Amino acid sequence: MEFFRYIVKRILQVIPLLIIVSIISFFIIRLSPVDPLAELRLNPSISQETLDKEMKRLNLDKPIYIQYISWAKSFIKGDLGYTSAGEKVSVKLKERIPNTLLLTVIVIFMTWAVGIPLGILAAVHKETAFDRMLTVISSIGMAIPSFFFAILLLIFAVKTGWFPVGGLTSWNFSEMSFLGKILDISKHLVLPVIVLFTISLSGLQRQMRANMLEVLDSDYVKFARAKGLSEGKVLFKHALRNAINPMITLLGFEFAGLLSGAALTEYVFQYPGLGRLILEAVMKSDINLVMASLMMGTIMLILGNLIADILLMITDPRVRGGANGSD
Repeated sequence: MEFFRYIVKRILQVIPLLIIVSIISFFIIRLSPVDPLAELRLNPSISQETLDKEMKRLNLDKPIYIQYISWAKSFIKGDLGYTSAGEKVSVKLKERIPNTLLLTVIVIFMTWAVGIPLGILAAVHKETAFDRMLTVISSIGMAIPSFFFAILLLIFAVKTGWFPVGGLTSWNFSEMSFLGKILDISKHLVLPVIVLFTISLSGLQRQMRANMLEVLDSDYVKFARAKGLSEGKVLFKHALRNAINPMITLLGFEFAGLLSGAALTEYVFQYPGLGRLILEAVMKSDINLVMASLMMGTIMLILGNLIADILLMITDPRVRGGANGSD
């Protein structure tokens, strides 16, 4: 019961955060010298009826605080307006968010599956040739800008033709079998996953190594070894359980980092994700799309941190005790 009360409490705590983010984003965008309907006016396919509807929905003839209240009411109702191309913003988001979640979940899973064991091995074999090699590789991975690395892989893909470039599926995707569709999506994911995986892995592996070294030097680990416990029990029963908790805390931030870092990567590979959508919306001054995308990105960030909190409650009894005590 306390577990669910804690989750509800955390969800209620993020509501003020969403309001603050929306206010800051809205006022910054509205105070910029950009006509929210400029792109719509230039589009000949947009009818005057649509323009009038947007004008009324956004209350552009009213004070800015009235405009924000109107926008917030529309957002809560699910009415996100139209893009500069005349498409419904809600439709664009429904198309892009699953693609970004797919990319992000794959990268996080791969990063943790590889980074955590490498960090443990580097800590156990401290200052050996293996540890130095991992340090050099991780330093290179952290130093390479994701945008530059993505361009290099893009050139490689174009020159060799080994991987498809652009989009998430091929032109004949609808004609493929179920297995063929999975393989086709997998091929399109390879390059953006490599870029984001390489950048994320370097930091995660080094952080896990540092945490493990700190725990291995603690008194309770030394005491466990003095009792004659096997090295395996010392590492996995005592050291790892305490070293992994700070990593779980960082999970939410890693989720947010991937969302922001994926924007340029998605743009280079023309991947149909939320990051690319936000970047293109900003470049086009597409106000409705920018606001909706920012809010969706914030919600996804909050969900990432909520998942991290839940996992931390499961793995760390001290957090469960603190949550119960606070209630």
